[in-house]
Amino acid sequence: MPQSPYYVSKNQSNALAPLVLDANGKSLLAAGSLSSSLNVTALDLVKVGVGRVAKVVVLTAGSAPGKISDVATTGGVAAANLIFNIPNTVGIYELDFPIALGLVVTPGTGQVLSISYV
Repeated sequence: MPQSPYYVSKNQSNALAPLVLDANGKSLLAAGSLSSSLNVTALDLVKVGVGRVAKVVVLTAGSAPGKISDVATTGGVAAANLIFNIPNTVGIYELDFPIALGLVVTPGTGQVLSISYV
């Protein structure tokens, strides 16, 4: 007997969306709702409001680690709203982590990053 998909998130139109898994079987976000910010090299307010940060890709390692913060302004970045320290090692880092206020990315010295989010 066929079953309905499990509904776990809301898409951009606030409708329930089915669970989507990546090639490794890890939970991702609703299909069609993912956005990205490419080649980030400086402090950047990527998104304002509720959402999820899905992945961070470190394209250039740089000489210092970066940060991802859950805050609505670049001026509000602080240790209290840090979600993830971005290693200064080239690679893909899967987060699938909720944000409440906004998504601010602070690349480390010399880092080049790409971020996917909803």
